[in-house]
Amino acid sequence: MGLLSGKTAIITGAGKALLKNGGCGSIGYGIATAYAKEGANLVITGRNVQKLADAKADLEKQFGVSVLPVPADVRAGAENEAVVHNVVKQAVDTFGDIHVLINNAQASASGVPLAEHTTEQFDLALYSGLYATFYYMKACYPYLAKTKGSVINFASGAGLFGNFGQSSYAAAKEGIRGLSRVAATEWGKDGINVNLICPLAWTAQLENFQNAYPEAFEQNVKMPPMGHYGDVEKEIGRVCVQLATPDFKFMTGETLTLEGGLGLRP
Repeated sequence: MGLLSGKTAIITGAGKALLKNGGCGSIGYGIATAYAKEGANLVITGRNVQKLADAKADLEKQFGVSVLPVPADVRAGAENEAVVHNVVKQAVDTFGDIHVLINNAQASASGVPLAEHTTEQFDLALYSGLYATFYYMKACYPYLAKTKGSVINFASGAGLFGNFGQSSYAAAKEGIRGLSRVAATEWGKDGINVNLICPLAWTAQLENFQNAYPEAFEQNVKMPPMGHYGDVEKEIGRVCVQLATPDFKFMTGETLTLEGGLGLRP
């Protein structure tokens, strides 16, 4: 029996991605792997149908858990509330309840200076990150209140430190930070645990950022004090397991931002 056996988690942005060396290159998939090891039922979302299918096949084969992939893309001009409600409905119809919501998905045009940012690029970050987090939290609230569940959101140091070339990304992440704090205050009475993680893990997306915008990468991405970037499963994923484990819950109504140290620095 794992720590999360019988629990159902929705993880956004959890399609399978690989690093150039063949290692896991997605924070969402790393979290899904950590949850699968603990016996959780998984609902994984993303824009890429093939990556979702690959994640489902690997997780079910390796760990014997049930994985429901639901393609979903929160974007400008879409019927976003309907998109999110479809994910939540399928989760409840399949597994009965929702115990954990992990808002990991985020796209952005990182590396593009503010003066050169287009409205479309700004919308990309806000819709995929901030709006998606907002819609998923609203849709999952009744089920999380019933199960005394957990919300785990993702922010960044980009807004705190004013990272070069990350205006839309920083805006989205600072919005998520504020939204999370308000939710922790409002939902504490319902027994819902709301936490915020600021990770720095080596991912395929970060590899692409380094190749496409070496100057912005050099200015923004600093090696953590422990001398290596966070492992998406063993460090980021395990933190998410702990935050959803009943015995590990913090005082109701608090937020926790994990920054600094090993791989959990913005």
